[in-house]
Amino acid sequence: MKRKPTLQEMAQELDRNLREVRRILRKPVEEETARLGLTRPQLSVMQVLFRSEGMSLKELSRQVGLAHSTVSGVVDRLERKGLITRQPDPGDRRLTRIMVPARLRKLGEEKISELQVHPLAEALKRATPAERRTICQGLAILRRVIKS
Repeated sequence: MKRKPTLQEMAQELDRNLREVRRILRKPVEEETARLGLTRPQLSVMQVLFRSEGMSLKELSRQVGLAHSTVSGVVDRLERKGLITRQPDPGDRRLTRIMVPARLRKLGEEKISELQVHPLAEALKRATPAERRTICQGLAILRRVIKS
């Protein structure tokens, strides 16, 4: 008779599965990032900026979870590539807002969304309707119990 796995064993299996899912989902983004000649920190900065109307270096550092000096260097390199701009903050001209130029914003938002969602959409196409419901319900339950 097969024994029931312990909670520790279940947690380890769940962790392995989540790591593999994250790896699979990151792959298209990482391939595109490499194609564009961006580093992972540069991509992280761009992703945060695409979701904002611009922010200070301090705010950006906090959002990406990297040191101020690291983000400053990343911003300098992205600015040289023409991927971001620095503009005076309209509310306080002593501050600088870092933002994605309007010409790149729409394109970038669409491309990042496509790269992140496409693998999930393709996987869901291969699942049965019952499996789709189970996947969504299971993840919603996991998120709820982790937050509790």
